[in-house]
Amino acid sequence: MSDAQQRIDDLVKNNHVVLFMKGTAQFPMCGFSGRAVQVLKACGVDEFKTFNVLEDEEVRQGIKDYSQWPTIPQLYVDGEFVGGSDIMMEMYQSGELQQVLGNKA
Repeated sequence: MSDAQQRIDDLVKNNHVVLFMKGTAQFPMCGFSGRAVQVLKACGVDEFKTFNVLEDEEVRQGIKDYSQWPTIPQLYVDGEFVGGSDIMMEMYQSGELQQVLGNKA
């Protein structure tokens, strides 16, 4: 496992909710990342770990390999990959995301 893969694995496994995104929760650098943050907040999740992939090219590519998912943002809950912003939005609208987040809110 590469250094980037190990760092990703540690982040995913040691945090209840992790969002790999472009920018930060306070200043998203793309619309999809901004929407992902808004969906989490709409679910009542006030505290979650974010990782700005624009600051680390190895992680930016590595997270795509880690999840076998080609786009960013990527949401992980309790070590499990949930999806990107479109999947998050669909799950939020159906109520499924709130269930996945459960007591993390």
